[in-house]
Amino acid sequence: MTHNAVVLLPYLKESTDVRSPEARLAEAVALTAAIDLTVFHAEAIALREIKANTYLGKGTIERLESVMRAHEVEVVIIACALSPLQQRNLEKAWQTKVIDKTALILEIFGQRARTREGVLQVELAHLTYARSRLVRSWTHLERQRGGSGFLGGPGETQIELDRRLIDDDILKIKKELAEVKKTRELHRKARRRVPYPIVALVGYTNAGKSTLFNYLTQSDVFAKDMLFATLDPTMRHVRLPNGTEVILSDTVGFISDLPTELVMAFRATLEEVLEADIIVHVRDFSHPDTAAQKQDVEAVLADLGVKDKVDAGLIEVLNKIDLLDEDEQNRICTQKTRHDKEWPVSAKTGQGIHDFLCRIETELMKDYRLLDLSVPVERGDVLAALYRKGHILSRKDGTKHIRMTVSLPPKEVPLFHTYERKIK
Repeated sequence: MTHNAVVLLPYLKESTDVRSPEARLAEAVALTAAIDLTVFHAEAIALREIKANTYLGKGTIERLESVMRAHEVEVVIIACALSPLQQRNLEKAWQTKVIDKTALILEIFGQRARTREGVLQVELAHLTYARSRLVRSWTHLERQRGGSGFLGGPGETQIELDRRLIDDDILKIKKELAEVKKTRELHRKARRRVPYPIVALVGYTNAGKSTLFNYLTQSDVFAKDMLFATLDPTMRHVRLPNGTEVILSDTVGFISDLPTELVMAFRATLEEVLEADIIVHVRDFSHPDTAAQKQDVEAVLADLGVKDKVDAGLIEVLNKIDLLDEDEQNRICTQKTRHDKEWPVSAKTGQGIHDFLCRIETELMKDYRLLDLSVPVERGDVLAALYRKGHILSRKDGTKHIRMTVSLPPKEVPLFHTYERKIK
């Protein structure tokens, strides 16, 4: 079942947004298509000012009214944040449903969330958003008398009742989320005991994170050319070329002007980023707004508390180079690592993936410590741990002891002090 939709992008003529209105409108259309709406009309509307009651000017509203009626439009997407009053007035003017960018993204998230945590996070975001919409939602109920509290009119009473019901639901979901987070923390503690380094993939939505994740892990995580194809975090083991095992984490994609409700609601799903030893920024290098998308991703990461890693420079995967023309591909690949942080790849064809994995190895091993150990031959458990946690550079077997030179992560060094001969 399809629904006719109109997508409108109002923007101020004096806007300083680095993206062009055309690019922002295209993104809004892609978001709309992600929930299977049929977009038959999309338009960017330049504004001199934002109208407090309707956001758009009277002339624009009247012009679009005929479009809505002629094509039996069922929903209008306004690609910005609307106040409850603005939304209500536009619905009255056009006699159709109007939703803003926040509601649209919430609808997408509601369709895509699969894990218990993801579903709860979506419900929490929905309720938080709905609570902000209660103002004026009941103006059709006449206020028969003034006053406050229980002395208010029926409209006021209904608002308070709805707010209380929503608050109760929010409290309930937050308690459930607290339990889910406890479980996630237990899983993290278990991984720390293993432990494998964590490599987190982050990036703008539809940059190709899940396609890269599937290529590296030989998995079948849902990956499609659409915005927000991935919502729930997924983790898998990956063995690097030198044998080192890491945990690779795929995360929800970012987007420009992500509504506050969603930033807060999905903060928990991005906790793996905070735990990560390495953050890899996957960029769609074929996208015309790739530089602006990079700024958006780095801004969200800074808000999450990893500004130091952003400032130091993330490892960047310049993905989708297969979509560039041959000359541009050659230029990017020969230019290679401009500051040893950028790696052109195609997650679809595998081009450049090996070099990227070698770069991850180098990054992981830069702080490794070199130990010269003497392990009793009967301590097979220690030998197994050394092979699992480090890199064996040399080994000489004796009758009672095994001499080994091992490269280990700093956090593993204390476990083997007993067998240490010297540290270089």
